[in-house]
Amino acid sequence: MRMVMWASGAKKTDSSREEAYNKQLLSKRRVHILKAITVKPVWAWAIIHAGKNIENRSWLTHIRGPVAIHASKNLTRSEYEESKELLPRRWRKELPAYEDLPRGVIIGVVDLVDCVTESKSPWFTGDYGFVLKNQRPIKPISCAGALGFWNVPPEIEGKIKKLV
Repeated sequence: MRMVMWASGAKKTDSSREEAYNKQLLSKRRVHILKAITVKPVWAWAIIHAGKNIENRSWLTHIRGPVAIHASKNLTRSEYEESKELLPRRWRKELPAYEDLPRGVIIGVVDLVDCVTESKSPWFTGDYGFVLKNQRPIKPISCAGALGFWNVPPEIEGKIKKLV
């Protein structure tokens, strides 16, 4: 903020430049940042394509709203086979082959609507279940993942918004 001396000798604060600068900063800020969660590839696929409506974790969350589902990059063949055996029989035939299962990519968006400690869902195994609804598959987008919830980079969020 700067002071302007008027010809009459009166002092006036000229905040219009500062206000314009602040508006410019605010317009560049992202009001909403899409969160993502990384999940083992078999379970990421099950969330988006097989109606897995609970993501089990050992920690609770207060996050609600749209969340991108990221299939982790790492998956051993034995992890694949063990996870496949835990899928309901009906979905085992639909699960892509080990070599074809997307990895290291965002494969869809869901709405996280609750975090529960009990559920009648067959997918719930506790301690905490993130209740997921409105699964929206997208064409896989390559992206590095992270532990816990993480912010989707702006350029990838833009791609997701075009696909959803």
